[in-house]
Amino acid sequence: MSVLFKSRVIYGGIFLAALTGCSPEKTDEQQATATTPVAQPVTVNHQLATAEITNANNFALQQEAIYFPFYDLGITADNAAVNHLNILAGNVAQPSQTVDTDGDGTLDGLLLAADFNPAEIKSFTISSDPVIAKPALRKQTQAEISIKEGGEWKGKEYIGGTFKNVQSVTPPPQYTDHSYWIRYEGPGIESDKVAYRVYLDWRNGFDIFGKKTSDVVLQKVGLDGYDSYHLNADWGVDVLKVGKSLGMGGFGFWNGKSVDLVSLVDTRDAIITNNGNLYSGFKINYNGWQINNQKVDLGAHFSMNAGSRLVNVKLKSSQQLPNLAIGLVKHKGTTLIEGNQNISGYAWTYVASWGKQSLSGENDHLGMAVIFRRDDRAEQTTDENSYVSVMKDKGGELEYYFLAAWEHELDGIKTEADFKAYLDREVGRLTKAPRVRFESTLSADAKKNPVDAEAALKWAKGLADSELERKTLNYHYQGWDEYRKRPGKFEYDVVGMQIHALQELDSISPNPAYQKALETVTGSYIRDDGHIHTFEPDLFSIDLTKPGQMVILLEQRTKQEKYRKAVDFLRENLKRHPRTSEGAFWHRATYPNQLWLDGVYMGMPFLAQYASLYETGEQQHESFKEAVHEFVIARNQLRDPQTGLYFHAWDESKQALWADKEHGRASQFWARGIGWYAMALVDVLDFIPESETELRKTLIDISVELAADILRYQDAETSTWWQIIDKPGAIANYRESTASAMFTYFYIKGVNKGYLPEFYRDVAIKSYQGMINEFVTVHADGKVSMNDQCLVAGLGFGRDGSYDYYMTERIVSNDAKGNTPFILAGVEMYKLLKK
Repeated sequence: MSVLFKSRVIYGGIFLAALTGCSPEKTDEQQATATTPVAQPVTVNHQLATAEITNANNFALQQEAIYFPFYDLGITADNAAVNHLNILAGNVAQPSQTVDTDGDGTLDGLLLAADFNPAEIKSFTISSDPVIAKPALRKQTQAEISIKEGGEWKGKEYIGGTFKNVQSVTPPPQYTDHSYWIRYEGPGIESDKVAYRVYLDWRNGFDIFGKKTSDVVLQKVGLDGYDSYHLNADWGVDVLKVGKSLGMGGFGFWNGKSVDLVSLVDTRDAIITNNGNLYSGFKINYNGWQINNQKVDLGAHFSMNAGSRLVNVKLKSSQQLPNLAIGLVKHKGTTLIEGNQNISGYAWTYVASWGKQSLSGENDHLGMAVIFRRDDRAEQTTDENSYVSVMKDKGGELEYYFLAAWEHELDGIKTEADFKAYLDREVGRLTKAPRVRFESTLSADAKKNPVDAEAALKWAKGLADSELERKTLNYHYQGWDEYRKRPGKFEYDVVGMQIHALQELDSISPNPAYQKALETVTGSYIRDDGHIHTFEPDLFSIDLTKPGQMVILLEQRTKQEKYRKAVDFLRENLKRHPRTSEGAFWHRATYPNQLWLDGVYMGMPFLAQYASLYETGEQQHESFKEAVHEFVIARNQLRDPQTGLYFHAWDESKQALWADKEHGRASQFWARGIGWYAMALVDVLDFIPESETELRKTLIDISVELAADILRYQDAETSTWWQIIDKPGAIANYRESTASAMFTYFYIKGVNKGYLPEFYRDVAIKSYQGMINEFVTVHADGKVSMNDQCLVAGLGFGRDGSYDYYMTERIVSNDAKGNTPFILAGVEMYKLLKK
């Protein structure tokens, strides 16, 4: 199986790996029907995919939402198969719904709602067999907007008429608050837990309808035109006084003193995007928002899952918008609660309020929260009306959640302690979304033959070409870094690594596009005087040395002086780089006294390559010796003699929070950390000449030792490796593709170059086949994806180095840290099988 996507969550746990389009589920169905899936004997004749899904948490999940993009299933929204999609567990059809997750009007995927026990693993089949009946489902979500027809406008008020639900509306210029034209004043959305509405006027208020029933109720609210929902009814009641605040999770602009609401706009469009049993949503387009002395268009998509209080909000501005603010109404007597901040920047956390702040009664407790990724927030503050989270600009985009919990809802939360426990659990399941191993039939067919030389080359070119079209060329100076959501920088992954992989691929399968990428991306950072844009020399980040190898290649190809100046500058900066007492390069000035396995790969190949090309005699020998010494220090300080595995990092001072007090080591054997070290071994050997007998022997001996050690931890089922390499099957652990590709490259290149015994030839082939089988998805448009990649992992600044920490980092597809060793392994496999 290949791991397709692994967690980007829409309310409650949907992993959004590839969003491509959507078309709304349009139904006004209100009746309640059975929710139990209907068991039936099934022969699947139209199988599209299989999936193995694991609960990554030590608590149960109910109606966890898992998203399967059509793009990865190998179909499009206009395919007839979409009308017959089903998800089966054994012979039982499961609750599912086709959905439009980005609100663009086109269906883009299939949503599964499934229950899991703690750490439970379940297997599913996705079918388009028209014979299989869909299970009968109770309607648990709803989105609607309703306007009056048959009356007339008198000034700002609409007199007479009756309400009618519509799919979209753009209010006329005279529409404002209390116009009595839109039922309950704006679009509404609900699950079986709670309902919300957004005022479609200058207030842009976000309000809460507390529910006493699990049935959908919005169709009953405000039918008399206005006031009834302020009074307790069988279904529930309006429970929030919004006033001039952000209300329940609203957004606006922080002007430095207070929040400017989304008030001055040219027009507002409200559009129902989904109205299904399990998932519903609506979109508001704020056209011409006048803010901060400019006009911007802002799109907001709101959606909910069955069984969840959370609303997922995706904001997208037509231009960058610093100081976007989200937050909660600030009522007297409420307690502000903040979630854990000592976490990874990609992990979810929250700001919440709790207290007697419900409109429905003097003693009613109401909890509210906004949930966001820790690194997305710039500042927490307040103004007269709201608790305010000022967010960082990430290219005009922001994703967050809001939620409310009223004590009188069914099984309501009644104490502050229980509310905080609930929030901690919600951010836990968002951060550690279910692990999804996925294999489409399309992908399986593409992999059915054993890999030969031509197939290996085809896989390498397939991913390289796909990435060239998707995003590689965007990483130039002043371009855009898709995963970090910031302008491109002179960094190791794309600018250094992936461009290198393209050049290696070009050496056996020439393509002008591969060569051109070197200058388009890496070359763009080098000014005519040799200055390197965005490079911070005094940061002393060893990571930033890696792209220097591609600058060397530019100099060798073009002989341009600017490139020589740049590589000389990088070399001089290494000479003043801070080091440990034994001479190991610090990982960065902000990580003092620390040697990380990552840094061995980032710095030593450049050092050895520079010496081989630009230095001679004793100076060259000393540089080679310095590079090899880094490997020796790493082995001495980080290798565990009992397992043969390497800890991620070492702090000589033993002061870092993650460092053990006896040795200064991190606590875990992170597979990719060891992978960095393994790749560095075989790459540095490229530049150390045969005349340096002892230095080469040192690296080859370490390589042979490491080859045997990591082989003992290879997964027997798949021939891949796990994220924390010595804990296969532990809760939340997963087979991780970047490390698997790195080890595979290490074995193949080691055999090709004669560094490893011939015994490892079979290991190399088996590892390569396992990597393809487990991690690759082939799409209907011919593109290739590499999946199940840990996006990033580090230490310090909220990253405590624990096992749990490594399980909380984002898991993505098609990141350069995995793409590079994948492509390089394909190049080496081609060479191996061509012999």
